[in-house]
Amino acid sequence: MAKRGAKRPRKMDLHVYETEVRRLQAELVAFQEWVRATGQRVVVVFEGRDAAGKGSAIKRITEYLSPRVARIAALPAPTDREKSQWYFQRYIAHLPAAGEIVLFDRSWYNRAGVERVMGFCTDEQYSRFLEQAPVFEQMLVDDGIILRKYWFSVSDVEQERRFRSRAKDPMRQWKLSPMDLESITRWEDYSEAKDIMMAETSTEHAPWHVVESEDKRRSRVNVMHHLLSSIPHSEVDPEVPPIPKRPAPRGYERPPQHEQNYVPDHAASVLATSKGDHS
Repeated sequence: MAKRGAKRPRKMDLHVYETEVRRLQAELVAFQEWVRATGQRVVVVFEGRDAAGKGSAIKRITEYLSPRVARIAALPAPTDREKSQWYFQRYIAHLPAAGEIVLFDRSWYNRAGVERVMGFCTDEQYSRFLEQAPVFEQMLVDDGIILRKYWFSVSDVEQERRFRSRAKDPMRQWKLSPMDLESITRWEDYSEAKDIMMAETSTEHAPWHVVESEDKRRSRVNVMHHLLSSIPHSEVDPEVPPIPKRPAPRGYERPPQHEQNYVPDHAASVLATSKGDHS
């Protein structure tokens, strides 16, 4: 994981980054077609420190994928009813069917992280989770599900920098919560919980893969490349339906436009203002 106060690496050049991301996204679309055509079931778990870059990586991965094939599972806090269920039960409902990819933006590993550190589970529940998680994942893999687990690692200095950046940005302030900020004061508690989790749940059938995330551009490129290279797949020609020729008009007269409610052309006023600014 990123060391406390680790030196931030040089940021990946934007042009190089965008070129490689575009190439990887094209391969992800091809990978999606392979999953759909062969009926594979893929689960990708994204875990890590708050502000480590999980969400932005998921966004780049799914940007050009079909929501009917690839979907994101970001579960809210459990209800009272869900708290009374077997811990893994509510996650099972989100597992993929044939031809689907599910990306967990945080997963059942909440119990080994935030629940453990913040005291939201008992010692008994925590110990039971560490025992059952490898068995649960073995069952998934044995049933043919392709499982990948990624931990996004970021230093304390970089995490705090990102928190402060979010606090100043009205478009991203919603990303901050009191629970997120607890990770600053409980840094070593989270480190210990993460290290125990890794030791107990990184197995031969479901190993953890650590993604260094001091530079978000590098981390996105690295996780996309690893996901694609770690799952053997072949190119499948997509089924593109033929586009028919438009038939000749048959004389139907549409109702007058003024009888319909049109959205005002705000874009026109923006363009007019823009032209005035440059005159």
